[in-house]
Amino acid sequence: MRLLLVEDDRETANYLIKGLKESGYITDHAPDGKEGLFMAIEMDYDLIILDRMLPGLDGLSILKTLRSSERKTPVLILSALGEVDDRVQGLKAGSDDYLVKPFAFSELLARIEALARRSDPQGEQTRLHLADLELDRMTRTVKRAGKAIEMQPREFSLLEYLMQHAGQVVTRTMLLEGVWDYHFDPQTNVIDVHISRLRNKIDKGFDTPLLHTVRGAGYCLKAPHGND
Repeated sequence: MRLLLVEDDRETANYLIKGLKESGYITDHAPDGKEGLFMAIEMDYDLIILDRMLPGLDGLSILKTLRSSERKTPVLILSALGEVDDRVQGLKAGSDDYLVKPFAFSELLARIEALARRSDPQGEQTRLHLADLELDRMTRTVKRAGKAIEMQPREFSLLEYLMQHAGQVVTRTMLLEGVWDYHFDPQTNVIDVHISRLRNKIDKGFDTPLLHTVRGAGYCLKAPHGND
């Protein structure tokens, strides 16, 4: 998921960006209201985390503009304004949820997951399957042949991306942009290291390998012939 965080307090923003990144979310940051509104309108996000008290343009004005322009991106207000009237104003302005500062990061993650489940009227696929490999996006768990596999956040995001592109050759550039949010090649072996770790976790000890290296092209996660 790609999130937009509109937050002017640098310490809070850094804390949230770090935590969200460790939890597998790609997060863009806008430090003021005007930039936040521009990014929210010009780019596609799965969810927006929005402070209310912002320089340039306040959070409620951003919300009203988004909703009047028929942008339906889920919005979670994160604000120190926590009185009942404040929460009611936020919800009436078009927010989908309202969380008061200070907050527990685990609760923020739970609310993000809940909004993600509600945001797709088509019912976004929350479980991905390939042969006997299963990934659950909501609980962020992975199993193969019924055996639980412990994943670090980046490993989970890498596997999720590969499963979304199962049967396709995924290039280094695709992984850098889709998993690491790099729009350039940092010339490190970060992908090789994570692919190696992931292969050890999902293939080692099982009869049939699923993760394959396509020499000179990239990687492919595919089921044995005749399975899906």
